[in-house]
Amino acid sequence: MEQRHQDADLGDGVEPERPSAARVYDYYLGGSHNFAVDRAMAEQAIRILPELPANMRANRAFLRRVVGYLLDQGIRQFLDLGSGIPTVGNVHEVALSGAPDARVVYVDNDPVAVAHSQSILEEVPSATVIQADVTDPAAVLNHSETVRMLDFSRPIGVLMVAVLHFVPESAGPAELIARYRDAVAPGSFLAISHGTADQQGERGPSMEKLYSRSANPLVSRDRATIEGFFAGFDLLAPGVVFVPEWRPDPDALPTMTPPARTATYAAVGRVR
Repeated sequence: MEQRHQDADLGDGVEPERPSAARVYDYYLGGSHNFAVDRAMAEQAIRILPELPANMRANRAFLRRVVGYLLDQGIRQFLDLGSGIPTVGNVHEVALSGAPDARVVYVDNDPVAVAHSQSILEEVPSATVIQADVTDPAAVLNHSETVRMLDFSRPIGVLMVAVLHFVPESAGPAELIARYRDAVAPGSFLAISHGTADQQGERGPSMEKLYSRSANPLVSRDRATIEGFFAGFDLLAPGVVFVPEWRPDPDALPTMTPPARTATYAAVGRVR
């Protein structure tokens, strides 16, 4: 896997002691906003699940399909929770290419992800980033940038892509989702992608053990649990499926990886 081994910048020249999910994800996607500690963990994860880089690209492709679908439904506002680093092909690029009046708020708790997001978005007035934790909905929803950018009287696309599997049970993920659901207008949408151990054999527990040493321990959940996250939503067809199976582009090349090998479910629901 070719990488540009250029360390991200924390602003004080300090190398972090623990890997970060946002920076590890950046490495999987071939980015350079990561540190040696992130790269080392990513390579360990790839040894457990060799398809990981391809799977992360499949997850990013799901994100792009979702944004395109929501644009078709008239959505012009997006709240991307646990956004990581908005590199090429992320929400604001897809949204603004289809609707110049679209607005995007990215949310992440990793300072490196936020710093690089700020740099990327410096010339993009329709998108902003805030440093906040998705497990604190009040901090996210009441942030001055969120309030400035989003009109909560109109439908919003809430994106929780590859973030909920870093939310522990103690934080009450279903309750968190309900708080975001109750904050947005009817006709809003929620998109989720979530790691799973379903059909993964020993690979699931091995990945959880590896990520337990990071700043973002991994919590795998099954299909039924993820379906339960959509209480109060109309779950759109095809329901909870592996990421390549969620409304694939008809002209896209078929994936070489069986869908279950992505170890990630995806689904979209509409607020009633």
